[in-house]
Amino acid sequence: MSGRLETWRLEAYNTAKQSENKMHDDTVAKRFGFSGGLVPGVDVMAYMMHMPVVRWGRPFLERGLIDARFLKPVYDGEMADVTAEESNGVLAIEVRSRGDLCATGSASLPAAAPSVSIANYREVPAVAERKPVSAASFGVDQWLGTTPRRWAGADAKEYLADIRETDPIYAREGLGHPGLIQRVMNRLLVDNVVLGPWIHVGSKMQLLSAVKTGDEITARARVTANYDKKGHRFVELDALVVANGTTPLAHCWHIAIYQPREQAAA
Repeated sequence: MSGRLETWRLEAYNTAKQSENKMHDDTVAKRFGFSGGLVPGVDVMAYMMHMPVVRWGRPFLERGLIDARFLKPVYDGEMADVTAEESNGVLAIEVRSRGDLCATGSASLPAAAPSVSIANYREVPAVAERKPVSAASFGVDQWLGTTPRRWAGADAKEYLADIRETDPIYAREGLGHPGLIQRVMNRLLVDNVVLGPWIHVGSKMQLLSAVKTGDEITARARVTANYDKKGHRFVELDALVVANGTTPLAHCWHIAIYQPREQAAA
């Protein structure tokens, strides 16, 4: 199959207005040159995931591969158009809002989920006491963990409403949206350090098993890079996201600016 899928149009919603990350607050975001608070990158990625699920259904939720790069902000209340065009088994996905190309990515459906050993990912708890962020906060080869999270019942329905997801597959089959995995990936940062405003730059995710509603989800990650680029401090993570302490859900790579230029150490 090749060709363009039907455009998915939605009204973006900033789920993080009250979050600790003030990059989602209108006043603070404007200090960094934005028009207002940013819709979280993990939610923009969730918008993008609508397209491969339309194309492949449950098999994508069980073994799909997706990547996303966030180029410009998507703002609360603005209309966003998600498009996807398939060529040679790969969906090229774009998100546009206010006339801007805001995110790009791709998705595909491997013949089988790759084998990933849970034993290769060290299980550590989130820190007992978070310290203020610094350039040394994320040491290369440091292992990070998260506080367990669970979305069931009303929480699961609220999440689907927040990301404007209309596909009936999740309620019909008792599945969690894979965007929840990306939310847990963000927790690797915020459960371990007191951050100022920060920005999710991009992610790649190989799904290994479908999330089930009510699964207790945690992430186990190794810091693979920590560097300065144009005055921003970046961190890169290689992680396994796990359900109920036993079932690998996804192998993820996550990139974030944890100290944007205004806050970066000299």
